[in-house]
Amino acid sequence: MRTLILAALLAGLVTACERTPELEVTAGVTISPTVLHRGNGTEPDSLDPHKSEGTSTSSIQRDLFDGLVNTAPDGSLEPGAAASWEVSDDRMTYLFRLQPDGRWSNGDPVTAQDFVFSFRRAADPATLSNYSQILAPILNAEAVIRGEMPPESLAVEALDERTLRFRLKGPTPYFLELLTHSMTYPVHRPSVDEHGSRFARPGALISNGAYLLDEWVVQSHVKLVKNPLYREADKVRIETVYFYPIESPATELQRYRAGELDWTETVPHQQLNWIRQNLPEQLHIAPYLGSYFLGFNVLRPPFANQPGLRRALSMVIDRRILTEKVTGGGEMPAYSYIPELPDYEQQVPEWASWPMVERVEKARQLYEEAGYGPANSLVMELRYNTSENHRRICLAIAAMWKQTLGVQTRLLNEEFKVFLENRTQKIVTEAFRAGWIGDFRDPYSFMEILYSTHGMNDTGYAGARVDDLIAASATEPDPATRLRMLADAERSMLEDQPIIPLFFYVSRKMVKPWVKGWQPNLLDYHPSRHIFIDVDLMDGQ
Repeated sequence: MRTLILAALLAGLVTACERTPELEVTAGVTISPTVLHRGNGTEPDSLDPHKSEGTSTSSIQRDLFDGLVNTAPDGSLEPGAAASWEVSDDRMTYLFRLQPDGRWSNGDPVTAQDFVFSFRRAADPATLSNYSQILAPILNAEAVIRGEMPPESLAVEALDERTLRFRLKGPTPYFLELLTHSMTYPVHRPSVDEHGSRFARPGALISNGAYLLDEWVVQSHVKLVKNPLYREADKVRIETVYFYPIESPATELQRYRAGELDWTETVPHQQLNWIRQNLPEQLHIAPYLGSYFLGFNVLRPPFANQPGLRRALSMVIDRRILTEKVTGGGEMPAYSYIPELPDYEQQVPEWASWPMVERVEKARQLYEEAGYGPANSLVMELRYNTSENHRRICLAIAAMWKQTLGVQTRLLNEEFKVFLENRTQKIVTEAFRAGWIGDFRDPYSFMEILYSTHGMNDTGYAGARVDDLIAASATEPDPATRLRMLADAERSMLEDQPIIPLFFYVSRKMVKPWVKGWQPNLLDYHPSRHIFIDVDLMDGQ
């Protein structure tokens, strides 16, 4: 009976994948070669670069702010607010020389002191950032973040108006990539002083990027307009950018087909086959540096002090079925947490290669050892943020748990901000869906959020050996030894199983044929300043 239940569920999901969307094309949509309409997933939580989190917010911030280092369309690094940089022989001192024509949107020059203020603010515990730990490679950053040293102790110095120096606690091969992250963006101190926490609102935000914040209508759109004082304004061809928070992929596709969007944030699982058959040239699926997983709250029942129970739930999930029948977009089944990266050895548990029947047998043993069985089923809650794609994935996993172990799972759907808050507070959550997109192409970007005191560690996991290895890797000068430390940390973490890796992401987007300058890249970064619209291809649309 349980097999029939799961088969029926998955058959329903697969049938949904084959269904052709019945969509009406909206008449009278005005298309302009200087206006860009972007689907953007969830509502931004904040446009303050030192407080926000989430990829949808970062996409907007990459248009508003100019970090020291930027990304080219293909994802490679290029100068940003810094025109050039020098690295010391021991790779522990970085010297940046700012662009001579860098300006804030009110005309003030962008100075090295602006970056000193901003980095201190980002590390200051009073800022209440969940992301400040990303600054840990900078000398004294961790002590500042813990409140043990004042922000002025952070080893970021202005040598003159245009020269900035960083001293690191150890060689950090990804440091330049780290400087593309929003936590490293500069903020305009006079605006922060005047407006306080409201400085990142329309009418108040002074930024230094290619665009200015014009409107923010909650649950409708964020509108940006070209910044005429941007240092490369003559190269920016899009005058106005609209970001739309559309949590339903099906709705987003409908608006795309109606001509209201130039590209989408994602694509609904259940309509991929139809898209492949009818709009193949507009579908872009590419590798993406991200891991999709479930997290456990290990600080409260039923998962506190229960690594065997957590492992049992991981063992019975059939990732092949999940990626082939439920997601179906080219995702790679994942038993390790960290995606494939150059020179890094992925850590895969031994049982991942076992036949499913053996995995289920072992999982039932672990389940019983944890105190559960046919007469005493585990009853649990699994939270996910509003998205049809997430709902389908969680529904399939709950069915697998029910079929193999008899687990009773209650699925809870929450709006993104509420979802993040509940995860952070760790009071009501038991298990939750999660995803992590690497901030830079290095395994440290994934392991650091499982450090016990990291602000993004929503599981509450604290592994002493894992902490030691992560900390030691941050100052290890030998690259090979450093990667082995991170691999050991990942292996130890997976033995404790505070998370269940499910699959490695791909980016899936619909892009209109007239959108040019758009290129797939591993980090899925697409600043609007690189984009232009081919008017000739718009004719007849």
